[in-house]
Amino acid sequence: MGTCDTCGNEYDKTFTITRGDETGTFDSFECAVHAMAATCAHCGCRILGHGVEVGDAIYCCASCARHTGSQDVADRA
Repeated sequence: MGTCDTCGNEYDKTFTITRGDETGTFDSFECAVHAMAATCAHCGCRILGHGVEVGDAIYCCASCARHTGSQDVADRA
């Protein structure tokens, strides 16, 4: 039985996600997202899709990127 790194729940169906050098064990996708998903540099929400990258920053959408001064961005469709 594994233990979720986010909530501490002991569960017989945990799974492991590896991203680069970071690895985590989770009992749900909700816990995995909370721990590993990128965060929008403007509004702070978790980014579950591609997001919008401007320089070293990532945003959840083009609107958030524009709020920080990046005018030449568009959402991917």
